[in-house]
Amino acid sequence: MRRTATATALAVLFSSVVLVGGAANPAAADSSAPLPIKSSGDMVVDGVHKRIFLSDPTSGKIVATDYSGKVVRTIGSLPGVMGLELSTDSNTVYAAVSKAGAIAAIDTATLTETKRYALGKGIEPRYPAMAGGKLWFGFNGPEDAYRGQIGSIDVSSPDAEVTLPSDGANSWYSAPRLASDPGAPDVLAAAQEGISSVALAVYDVSSGVPRKVASGPDVPLGESPAFLKDFDVTPDGKKLILGGGSPQDAAQVFSTADLSLVGAYHTGSWVDAVAVAPDGMVALGSSPYASKVFVYPSGATSALRTYDLPYSGGSTTATNDLSETGLAWAPDRSRVFALTTNVYGNVYALRVLTDPTKSATKVTVNAPAKSALGKKLTVTGKVAAKGAFPAGTRATVTRTDVESPKGRTLSPVTLKPDGSFSFTDTPTAGGPVTYKVSYAGDASRSAASGSDKVDVPRTAPTLTLNHNKALYAYGKDVSFTAHLGKTYKNRTVELYVDPFGSDKPKKRVKSAKVNSKGDLSATVDMTRDTTVTAVFAGDGKYAPKTVTSTAYAQVKVSTTLSKQYRTAKIGSTSYAYYHKKTNPLFTTTMSYYPGRRHQLSLELYYQGKWYDAGSQYFGLGGNGKSAVTLTGPHDTGYRMRVRASYVNGTSGDTVNSTTHGAWKYFYFTN
Repeated sequence: MRRTATATALAVLFSSVVLVGGAANPAAADSSAPLPIKSSGDMVVDGVHKRIFLSDPTSGKIVATDYSGKVVRTIGSLPGVMGLELSTDSNTVYAAVSKAGAIAAIDTATLTETKRYALGKGIEPRYPAMAGGKLWFGFNGPEDAYRGQIGSIDVSSPDAEVTLPSDGANSWYSAPRLASDPGAPDVLAAAQEGISSVALAVYDVSSGVPRKVASGPDVPLGESPAFLKDFDVTPDGKKLILGGGSPQDAAQVFSTADLSLVGAYHTGSWVDAVAVAPDGMVALGSSPYASKVFVYPSGATSALRTYDLPYSGGSTTATNDLSETGLAWAPDRSRVFALTTNVYGNVYALRVLTDPTKSATKVTVNAPAKSALGKKLTVTGKVAAKGAFPAGTRATVTRTDVESPKGRTLSPVTLKPDGSFSFTDTPTAGGPVTYKVSYAGDASRSAASGSDKVDVPRTAPTLTLNHNKALYAYGKDVSFTAHLGKTYKNRTVELYVDPFGSDKPKKRVKSAKVNSKGDLSATVDMTRDTTVTAVFAGDGKYAPKTVTSTAYAQVKVSTTLSKQYRTAKIGSTSYAYYHKKTNPLFTTTMSYYPGRRHQLSLELYYQGKWYDAGSQYFGLGGNGKSAVTLTGPHDTGYRMRVRASYVNGTSGDTVNSTTHGAWKYFYFTN
């Protein structure tokens, strides 16, 4: 009967209680260089001023870069600019401006256009070439004339006379590509692009008038070149090297005397670009998907060097495919320049391929995977290159460790004739130890280096941090102390403080040497749960170590009662007395945090025990306060109490530890 009466009484009481809350105040981010071009037309290299010129037909401009690929200047207003040719004195780059019907002259010193040769209405020049003291150019003529023809400009004459054929002589299906070489100034070669079967012709231009000496090609059945991509003339003027879509595994070599097939460079894929150096060395570029550049000595058909161009897949920032006509030599043969493009993102880059006249060298280094500190170890390896090394050939050795992060030079190692080597060393510092062996190269071999890493274990140091899992009152100043045990040289410890909450990031508060006891301290104002981190970076004999201590902070919370008509004690406890028609006002003050709310709990005293009368959450105002009214009707004769709490997680955040305020007692009378 007593249990039933109690339950009934509590149910009647709690059904009449309504908590009405409101805020006391309203709440208040090999080298290569990308190029600013959208298409590729042609590329020439000026060795005097060390400039590379690239035409961009789509944008109507020429981009000039230095030998590293850095853009020096852009020359615009060249609509449809296609082929480029460098004058024999390197003073001028001639550009075929097809949509303007003109040839533009670009000064290589000032990088400005100095002259424009108008060719006449309906003339669309595409590919210029210097030969026989004139500038020749393939062009498309008006529709009612012979479509593809070859014209010339006597650029050495003050009048710069333009000569265009009028009788259909030397006509082509469309503007032919032209090629020449300063070593054979009277030889001009032409090739037809844009059709499946490549047509070739060789002209003698010594008289100033093109005289055809050979046409073809003269090839066995099934070996005809198709879909021209690039071609060039050798310095002696005796051969043409041609790359195209067929054959699919080689560049073909033709005699300029009769255009008979006299050889081939087998690259394993079709050839997109051909470039011949002043001494007859040949660079060929193949693609797609496994783009490579092959370099051949003059007269040889075995590659001296092979460069792999990176394949970028679907990336829009890297490059992969070599562009047609995208190879050019530096005149001193120190570099080959390769123009590549990413077919997915249309991103162009200039790649600088060094040491093309030297055979490739590869250095391998083999060190133990693991070794003890202070114990002698043996490192072996090999410098692999063509030919035997002369007696006494050396390579440099560098050891990098935590005490010598920039590297320390050890005694050089002497190579055996086959390039193999061996040396011993005793690591003086632990951690990762890297041995790098570098070969400087020679007249016929490129420079190269290789390295290997040894794990040299270090002793684990003692590092501790106090106050882990401790709980503190809001605003308590707490001194966190890191203690560092024995080390070798480094006695510095860093202390980081990371208060809970994304609005206060982790911050280094101290970095200093520990005192004579091995201690380093930092004081933290505990307004939030906080993780303190101590970091020892390690030294030559002791390993790095990091320790953390997470301490917890309560909130500051209090509740005041108002609208009572008097305060008096019942027993030893002070109670606020209310008339039953008065609604008590509970004002809570709590440490503020955005979005925070507090829990307000009620309890009822009945027959010697306190019973839960329910709870509810209320938001805090910007000043950390909230006001909650307890509405009626209110039954008399019952003692009640109320308190405010911050509950980690359910109060809207997790930056503090759960904190309960003091109970406040009240009583209703008639």
